[in-house]
Amino acid sequence: MLILIAGPYASGTNGDPELMAQNLKRLEEAAWPIFQAGHIPMIGEWVALPVLASASANGVTDPLESAVMYPTAERLLQHCDAVLRLPGDSRGADQDVSIAQNRGIPVYYSLGEIPGALASAS
Repeated sequence: MLILIAGPYASGTNGDPELMAQNLKRLEEAAWPIFQAGHIPMIGEWVALPVLASASANGVTDPLESAVMYPTAERLLQHCDAVLRLPGDSRGADQDVSIAQNRGIPVYYSLGEIPGALASAS
């Protein structure tokens, strides 16, 4: 399965690049266990951030942010087979879950729920 990892990225950071980098690292920590379980991990920021950069945008504080970040995740969800929703407040991640549920795509709330994942993963 192609699994979108959804969780806080910019939420609660007030645009602080260091805090956003820490949040991205937390999202990326789920990538290896998903891969080990035989799936392909995907994070919307892996796509959206290079798109913003190629548009010469100044990151998530740029006016183009709203035209790229959420739409990227929505487009990715047209191709994803599941969503892993990590803990933490995030309007974007909540939106990803809502889209997935509307499309009948499974939403997992821990790594251990993902088929093929180690039962002890969380």
